[in-house]
Amino acid sequence: MNFSSLNKYRENKRIEAKKATGGLPRSIWETYSAFANTSGGVILLGVLEDKTDRTLYPVDLPDPQRLIAQFLDGINDTRVVNRNILKKSDVRVDVVDGKEIVVIRVPRAKRIEKPIFIGGNPFSGTYTRINDADIRCDEEEVKKMLLEAKGVNI
Repeated sequence: MNFSSLNKYRENKRIEAKKATGGLPRSIWETYSAFANTSGGVILLGVLEDKTDRTLYPVDLPDPQRLIAQFLDGINDTRVVNRNILKKSDVRVDVVDGKEIVVIRVPRAKRIEKPIFIGGNPFSGTYTRINDADIRCDEEEVKKMLLEAKGVNI
């Protein structure tokens, strides 16, 4: 995706915008889990959604490289998230309207990698994406993912 014309995009099932001017948002992990467990998506840091028309626009992000370092520390810490499914090329800095934003492309997890969960517990930390919301999975959904990862057809 090319975000040079950011205002043509809206938050949806595949795009999540986070202001992130105060540091790495805690909710980034729920979004990572949700995107990985559904269809994949893109997390944009340094981007705000206009509440009136829902357009996206960049904000002044103080230190994009620090955000990337914090994200990479978390994504590789199994106490934060159980599995890193990203490639190095999935995290980058783009310039939009003269402002730097962080773009994180989250692929869809393979069946054998699911569930992607946060906080060390699949039953309380597994999310899926519905429209523009990260929704915590119930116990049955998590059990289904765990069985499918083992090759059990449901």
